[in-house]
Amino acid sequence: MTVKLCIFGGSFDPVHEGHVCMAEHARKYCGMDRVLFMPCSLSPLKEQAPSVTDDQRCRMIELAVQGLDWAVLDRTDLELPPPSWSWRVAERTAERYPGAELFWLMGKDQWDSLEQWGRWEYLSSLVTFIVYRRGGVPSPRKGVRALFIEGDEPASSTRIRHDLRSGVCPVPHLNRKVEALIRREGLYGTARV
Repeated sequence: MTVKLCIFGGSFDPVHEGHVCMAEHARKYCGMDRVLFMPCSLSPLKEQAPSVTDDQRCRMIELAVQGLDWAVLDRTDLELPPPSWSWRVAERTAERYPGAELFWLMGKDQWDSLEQWGRWEYLSSLVTFIVYRRGGVPSPRKGVRALFIEGDEPASSTRIRHDLRSGVCPVPHLNRKVEALIRREGLYGTARV
């Protein structure tokens, strides 16, 4: 039986309950055996690098997916030289998991900008995209395999970073163990506790 692996790449700066919800929807509605949470090093489409170290983001992901046997931290993107090219990540994942059927989880905003991704047509030959719809109807692309799943997750890493800097406690949509690590290490402008 072919293993179905879902690559879920992102900054995860910080990882939040919305990310886990997206992954759970992909697992549940698309039959994924495993979702690989893959923090990226430096996205070519983002102007800023993540606010915290790779190791800190990885530890937050491990806490966020703790107890979920279908979710795992995967450092593939961090092991590749920057910038983060999705096609390289997909190639490396295919090498690590020979025979697995690969999927790529993304939000509608990423789907809408797919043509800006490096070698996106090649990437689409390696994976089936799972597009998490948050309002609006994504346009299908000729020759690109995609599954569309419905969701309405209000969490935002930008908003969470703002809430942390503003002293909101507890921060909505942030796993309590992740929040404890953030506050313990004084990340995102929080005072160390």
